[in-house]
Amino acid sequence: MPEDTAPIFDHQGGTAAPWYEARDLPDEKREFFRETARRSRAAKLVGLERVPVEAFIPHRPALDPASLMPRISPHLLPALSLFSGGGGLDLGFERAGFAHLASYDTLEAGGETLRTNRPEWAVHSGDDGDVRGVDWRPYRGEVAVLHGGPPCQPFSVAGRQRGHEDARNMLPEFLRAVRESHPLAFVCENVPALAGPKFAPYLQKHFLGPLSRDYYVTNFRLSAHDFGVPQLRHRVFFVGFRRASALKRFQAPAPTHRADHLVRGPAAATSSRHRTLGVRGALGLSDLGHDALAPTVRSTLTGPRHTTSILSSVSAQRAWAEMRIWPNGVARTRSRAARFAVENGHFRLAVADVALLQGFPSWWHFHGAVYMSLGQIGNSVAPPVAYRVGLAVARALGVD
Repeated sequence: MPEDTAPIFDHQGGTAAPWYEARDLPDEKREFFRETARRSRAAKLVGLERVPVEAFIPHRPALDPASLMPRISPHLLPALSLFSGGGGLDLGFERAGFAHLASYDTLEAGGETLRTNRPEWAVHSGDDGDVRGVDWRPYRGEVAVLHGGPPCQPFSVAGRQRGHEDARNMLPEFLRAVRESHPLAFVCENVPALAGPKFAPYLQKHFLGPLSRDYYVTNFRLSAHDFGVPQLRHRVFFVGFRRASALKRFQAPAPTHRADHLVRGPAAATSSRHRTLGVRGALGLSDLGHDALAPTVRSTLTGPRHTTSILSSVSAQRAWAEMRIWPNGVARTRSRAARFAVENGHFRLAVADVALLQGFPSWWHFHGAVYMSLGQIGNSVAPPVAYRVGLAVARALGVD
């Protein structure tokens, strides 16, 4: 890492984040949150004293996210991963036939997640995973596709949309990695706002413009529920190819599923697609006569507190409540979630449930404390979406 560049990521989750601004809450609201936390701790202590956790039988999910991305015969085009986190893009591209070249991320827990699930992968985490200190030129001639999702907070509403003024803006580093490694293609993922009018001048001058000197670039927006993932999650993808012929062959992934029965709006134009399951259906919960897509799962690594809530907004809170699901106090395991009942009788989520709602198979395990696991999940690209992008890129590069 350059000596004059201070770390912007705390390996423990960003507790000293310089960009964090505390919420201006009235005293009565703060006391409400304190009392809620006290009741939660008291309920946990009571649960620990009563029945062994083994006595609680967890629910059985009905959705297997692996079925949304059937593994194809490997073509072994080498893929280099930046901002790898919990491995959403890495897993999706692997299922799409790519060979894993290396992963880079500052989060130590993310590195352990990747090493646990794929011991044979080359994983760089912590200081070694900080892309700002990497010379990408040795990868030149070895990389078919470079992919990554630079931190989205500089461009998201939740992150206050400070763009290039935000210390977390890693688009320049993604650009440098592309220029130095010179892959056949690249894939950059982020929140849709990055492709909106607010950031258009910056994006054109400092990202798309420089890339267009060597690459033919396109961008498109994808929604996770269009690919069977039971969550309202929209992202933009920038895909570039060194050859114009590859871009001409490229087609953005077409939806494989429909969710018109779960979201408000016009009905799908075709009924030939599979139906995306709602949250309760995907988790194998009882039918209450109402189901819906999960609100966007928030990352628990933003801000100074180690929260285990995936709640992203007031409207999201209403949506979870209508499904009788508790988005706060996510448990480590399903047995523990079943053991500690919520006061209002709603279903308590476990880490594995949140992972499923993000499109991760049950056999993909996350390392670290609960908040750290949830942060990796919330920051990830939904693997089935990454899978479809990977298939489309491989076809454009001449792999059937």
